[in-house]
Amino acid sequence: MRTWFLCKVKYAKENEQGLLKNVSEQYLVDAVSFTEAEARIYDMLGSVIRGDFQVTSIGKSTIVDVFFYEDVDVWHKCKITYIVADADSGKEKKVTQYMLVTAHHVKEAYERIYESLNNMLVSFNVPEVSESPIVEIFPYEKDDEELNPAIPDNLKPVEQTETGKDEQ
Repeated sequence: MRTWFLCKVKYAKENEQGLLKNVSEQYLVDAVSFTEAEARIYDMLGSVIRGDFQVTSIGKSTIVDVFFYEDVDVWHKCKITYIVADADSGKEKKVTQYMLVTAHHVKEAYERIYESLNNMLVSFNVPEVSESPIVEIFPYEKDDEELNPAIPDNLKPVEQTETGKDEQ
């Protein structure tokens, strides 16, 4: 399961008139810790933002899933609710989760979240959809060399070891 961190970044951005204006933007980063989230946001934005920028806050996000459609880059936050039965007591429990989806407008976001979740085994409702202030999302990339270093020569994958024998 992914852990998403919401990072707020402050920097001077050039507007249409060519003037520099201080802005604060939000980014969502998939990371395993606050430290990794900070390192990844500095790494990702270091080549994009000209000049200095400052990460003003990092916090765990309530987002559980992200659905990206390539035709637009405006993110919408969708509140999803559904009912599950508690295995121990048998009582029904209402679960609320938040997900992001890209769409041109709220109505399209509503339709796309239903399309993205059509394989859920329980019926769900989408009581709220709103445009999100998140500028960009940085999911974990398996190709990222920094996060996925090469295996040292003195180690071998578990699949290549003999099972059932103690190596001492």
